[in-house]
Amino acid sequence: MKGKIAAGFIAVMMFATVVALATAQDTTKATHKKTRTLTGCLQKGEGTNEYNLTTKGGATWEIKSDSVKLDDHVGHTVAVTGVVSHHKEHAMKEDAKAEMKEHGMDKDAKEHGHMTATALTMVSDSCQK
Repeated sequence: MKGKIAAGFIAVMMFATVVALATAQDTTKATHKKTRTLTGCLQKGEGTNEYNLTTKGGATWEIKSDSVKLDDHVGHTVAVTGVVSHHKEHAMKEDAKAEMKEHGMDKDAKEHGHMTATALTMVSDSCQK
């Protein structure tokens, strides 16, 4: 009898652990994701095939792509989906910024990153200020 209770308890604990791990994976911070979709104003960057995206919250992204025609959307509000360059390092950097903000340092720091665009959707033919 004690063996059945122990086995049942172990089964319940294993199930709870699996549920907790699955839930933890679903709550990945946006700044930690390898693939993201960002919406903002697209402008021409400094180099050939380089563009800058500024989100409503002030985050800035350097965007490039060999497959998406970004030049057709300069000055537009767009939703860009792509792969974040060095996403693990980006996540650590953004976590450090968040920690600094929490302790009153560098309160105005905005997210900045690099992305290779894989898809683009025009939201508006102008950028909202």
